[in-house]
Amino acid sequence: MTNKINIAVIGVGRWGVHLLRNFLAHPQVDVVAVVDPHPERLAVVKQQFDLDKNVLLTTQWEDLKKVLGLTGVAIATPAITHYALIKDALQQGYHVLAEKPLTLNPAECRELCQLAEQRHLILMVDHTYLFHPAVEQGQTVVQAGKLGDLRYGYATRTHLGPVRQDVDALWDLAIHDIAIFNAWLGQIPVQVQATGTVWLQGAGEQGSGGAEGKKETDSPLPQGLADLVWVTLTYPDGFQVYIHLCWLNPDKQRRLGIVGSLGSLIFDEMSRLSPLTLLHGEFEQQGNQFIPVNQRQIALELEPGEPLQRVCSTFVVSVINTTPSEVSSGWVGTQLVEILAALTVSLGQGGKPIFLK
Repeated sequence: MTNKINIAVIGVGRWGVHLLRNFLAHPQVDVVAVVDPHPERLAVVKQQFDLDKNVLLTTQWEDLKKVLGLTGVAIATPAITHYALIKDALQQGYHVLAEKPLTLNPAECRELCQLAEQRHLILMVDHTYLFHPAVEQGQTVVQAGKLGDLRYGYATRTHLGPVRQDVDALWDLAIHDIAIFNAWLGQIPVQVQATGTVWLQGAGEQGSGGAEGKKETDSPLPQGLADLVWVTLTYPDGFQVYIHLCWLNPDKQRRLGIVGSLGSLIFDEMSRLSPLTLLHGEFEQQGNQFIPVNQRQIALELEPGEPLQRVCSTFVVSVINTTPSEVSSGWVGTQLVEILAALTVSLGQGGKPIFLK
């Protein structure tokens, strides 16, 4: 393997355009093709990035098979298209970086991981938060025991939109927080529960506004796509996590924390002080009273760096060395899809606990 690779970017919508930007800036990458079904998007990125005339711009995935020397592809298309695109790419001998989730089906995820291994190809998932300096530092803090005995975790991910029409708030939002908790704890949940509420898109109905061409919703909830979801995760050691997800809440929050006997670690993307804060504090018992002591707040310093740039660089290094990423391999992506699938079953059964293998 040479120290420079040829990459095609598939899908240049809201997220794909950032993948394109990062790969164009990478010194070990030549972007040789961009694929998107919308010609107007191709025209925009051609002008925006002043793409070389030799870069293939096409609306057809199949045109990539004519590109000589293509090493890998970055796929940023709707999740429902991932399985077919990734399978075809691996069968063509391309390394793959896929936007999350890997697919919407655990069995398909496992099949793709096995195919990549059989062909000695890299299959990596763009779980960008796992490359965020705050998440990396948080993992170090938690696993060093600085919080004492861990008691519980919580997260809130809310905003006013965007409202998806293909998946509910669970599939759209939960994967980020679950990935972070799994990384910080070094564990995978053994039991999950979810309950949800639908306001906007009931089963068999079109979403608000009656947009033309909109398909009927497809949801485990009899009443449609959940706008609000409450999730509970239970880990092997009994540690529990509670997650609040809603895309119908003007109070934008991106906050996650773990509480221990000696304090709490908070990852808050909206914080103006620091996204990662260590809150020390514990109780001292005086008679039958519990008195807070040792209270102080420390804003943790983080290494600079764009998380997505780290994702792209990790993918390039993995391809050059033919070594899968331990942080966000296809198998890591598969674990997360398995958790979401189990939560979907629980959601459809009114919050029944679902045990994971």
